[in-house]
Amino acid sequence: MKCRCCGSHLEQTFLDLGSSPPSNAYLSAADLAGPEVWYPLQVMVCGDCRLVQTRDFTRAEDLFTEDYAYFSGFSTSWVEHCRRYVDEMVDRLGLGPDSLVVEVACNDGTLLAKFRDRGIRCLGIEPSASTASAARELGLEVVEEFVGVDMAERLAAEGIAADLLVANNVVAHVPDIVDFVRGCGFLLSRDGVASFEFPYLLRLVRGVQFDTIYHEHFSYLSLTSLSRVVDAAGLVICDVGEIPTHGGSLRVYLRRADGSHPVLLAVQAVLDAEVEAGIGRDEFYNGFQAKADRVKDDLLQFLLEARANGRRVAAYGAAAKGNTLLNYAGIRPDLVPFAVDRNPAKQGKFLPGSRIPIVDEGKLIEAQPEHVLVLPWNIWPELSESLAYVREWGGSFVMAVPELQIV
Repeated sequence: MKCRCCGSHLEQTFLDLGSSPPSNAYLSAADLAGPEVWYPLQVMVCGDCRLVQTRDFTRAEDLFTEDYAYFSGFSTSWVEHCRRYVDEMVDRLGLGPDSLVVEVACNDGTLLAKFRDRGIRCLGIEPSASTASAARELGLEVVEEFVGVDMAERLAAEGIAADLLVANNVVAHVPDIVDFVRGCGFLLSRDGVASFEFPYLLRLVRGVQFDTIYHEHFSYLSLTSLSRVVDAAGLVICDVGEIPTHGGSLRVYLRRADGSHPVLLAVQAVLDAEVEAGIGRDEFYNGFQAKADRVKDDLLQFLLEARANGRRVAAYGAAAKGNTLLNYAGIRPDLVPFAVDRNPAKQGKFLPGSRIPIVDEGKLIEAQPEHVLVLPWNIWPELSESLAYVREWGGSFVMAVPELQIV
């Protein structure tokens, strides 16, 4: 395989998680009678540009299907993040009624609707029919396509020129990352800004966040590797900052080469910090497999001991990251009999691979298990409040990443 950014041959393995089905390919009851498609889940490091990337086994069209089940509006912490983001962007860029905001991968419209509610013109781009439909139900205009140079040139020819292009938690999801970033550039006005957010590789490694690796994430980015992609796409990084979402993310601001926004000192500061952390050296990536294996082994040992001692464990959150963890550890309903999720689109279905049934919160209250395994650990502050009632029956919470914790 060659690097998706620079074309160099990939030789160094970062992590091998065996095989698993796509993390958002939830099963219906009827599906249980048939087979599932599993793909190898292996991640490589480019020795040249340092882009960390999955090996090529799947296509985006096979992952982001018409019944894609992730809806962003069901996380209260994410909704609050969207509110703050809109406030910041309006103030930073002086957005108003004459501005245009384009959101790539707008999902169910949770974020974009907040710009619309401020009186700002909006356009969403979303390839998955299920979430695009939800966004349209909010009254948003949505183009149901994947972003790339060809479609972006077509929209630009129709007069689309964004003052702000939002591409939060999407750049890692595209296989042809250079074509995607270049396409985003075509959708910008001359002085427009693109805002990318993505889980930060430095936090992933330091926090042993291997469960954020799944087929829908084709790339795992540092500013070092993203800068090579942006250069190849003919754009310029003008600012960057760290944010707490998804266990630690970067927010990067891009502009066209002929744009007027200055390149701020924060860009070089982050690049220098990554050099100091060793992102350019092989040693930074070595040993991550052993750390992931320790997390897996500790969780599996805990579950086996809990079962042997008659203690019941339920999971909370039918999250993609949880599916990576459960499938790598080989966990099945004999150890975790059900998973709770607030999203009605997931309730009544089964987790891919593990085939653990997904139920509503009433089942958790009825069963009163001794332990609740929190799979979306990144929103633990939110869940610690909303699930506080678990402690009323003496229950405790378990998290596996970055190490086994019982709280």
